[in-house]
Amino acid sequence: MEPLTLAEARVLGTLMEKARTVPDTYPLSLNALVAGCNQKSSREPVTHLTEAEVQEALDGLKRRSLAFASSGSRVARWEHNFQRALVVPEQSAVLLGLLMLRGPQTAGELRIHSERWYRFADISSVEAFLEEMRERPEERGGPLVVQLPRAPGAREARWAHLLCGPVDAGALAAAPAAPAEAAALEERVARLETEVVTLREQLQDLAGQLGLSQPGQPEANDRA
Repeated sequence: MEPLTLAEARVLGTLMEKARTVPDTYPLSLNALVAGCNQKSSREPVTHLTEAEVQEALDGLKRRSLAFASSGSRVARWEHNFQRALVVPEQSAVLLGLLMLRGPQTAGELRIHSERWYRFADISSVEAFLEEMRERPEERGGPLVVQLPRAPGAREARWAHLLCGPVDAGALAAAPAAPAEAAALEERVARLETEVVTLREQLQDLAGQLGLSQPGQPEANDRA
């Protein structure tokens, strides 16, 4: 598969996350997707993608059959097609999605961060799927992850995805790990951010159907 750009990886990871963590607001509109990509929680690094950049990333993912727009809605809503396109099990997809959103992580960190995506029985099961993706044969597309050299003083080695192409394992291993986060609070904030965007869009649609003005705009009779 053609390597993803950093923006494409962030958009794809966000679609995969929201499909599992906030299914009531999924598929995502462009506005909700921009908010999800740029949220400050559960992201490493934090990005500031514009609507145009997210749309360009969606076009690239659509070309690779990794995402598609749903029909039957006034506003285009986007879904991922990751597992079917790459032919990987759900557990592997979850781990790759987390690596795209949060950067390199240890098996233990991946198990903790995956709680709302998928419940792994233990760290050994996480490591088994990581090993399987590292040893993926070339006829199936080649490895999807790489284990980084253990950083000085670190107890565990971190893993990185290869969906954006080869990585500088030495540079990533030397980079400091993200600080410990309050995972539950982060996920709640992220979910609320997405729900606010979705509710705003639903309010706008309802106002249009009823012929009401948008907040801050004059009523039709006033304009007349």
